[in-house]
Amino acid sequence: MKIAGFVLVALGVIGLLYGGIQYTSRDTVVDLGPIHATTDRQHTLPIAPLAGALLLAGGAAVLISARRKN
Repeated sequence: MKIAGFVLVALGVIGLLYGGIQYTSRDTVVDLGPIHATTDRQHTLPIAPLAGALLLAGGAAVLISARRKN
């Protein structure tokens, strides 16, 4: 149980420090027959902070419950 708690806490800290998932999408700006102009846009999905906080809290709960059993 302690190992699982430490793994969850470590993943939570990494998730909080990372800050989110970044990806690039390519959008067409101009499309005039054979002439195409595109642009790259960077997007960030802020999933990691929420997931990191949940993993950190879950890992702490596992560690506390493992400590109480001993």
